Amino acid sequence: MTASTTHDIGKLEQESDEEDIFTVPDMESQAAWPVDTSKGNEAVQNASGNGACPATTTPKRRRGRNPADKEYRRLRRLLRNRVSAQQARERKKVYVNDLESKANDLQYKNLKLEEEISTLLNENTMLRKILMNVRPKADHEIADHKHDMGKS
Repeated sequence: MTASTTHDIGKLEQESDEEDIFTVPDMESQAAWPVDTSKGNEAVQNASGNGACPATTTPKRRRGRNPADKEYRRLRRLLRNRVSAQQARERKKVYVNDLESKANDLQYKNLKLEEEISTLLNENTMLRKILMNVRPKADHEIADHKHDMGKS
């Protein structure tokens, strides 16, 4: 047997072990209601009340569950909880990654908007200076033109 073959067998055993973690044996089909055989048919007749064949009668329901049934239900519940917790962790991871992605996008947009604001403020200041330099000359020309029209 080569090293790769033993490695492959080890992988298969590990995969089957991982699958076995999430499987719970079906104990309900294995064990029906326990029958008290120490008293013979009298116990069955007393339980059913009519002395019919034990295969056709349903036994009385006991108040407590047998320990195997309790353990089976406990294992099923633990397994469901484990799977549910893992799914919740995965959903949370996806949610957090989505939030981080949105936060990065918003930071990028914010940076671009701040740059645009800075550019527009500089342009506005420059246009105001140009307007202040042009306006006094225009005011003097209009005043001179009015003054010249009044003389004629």
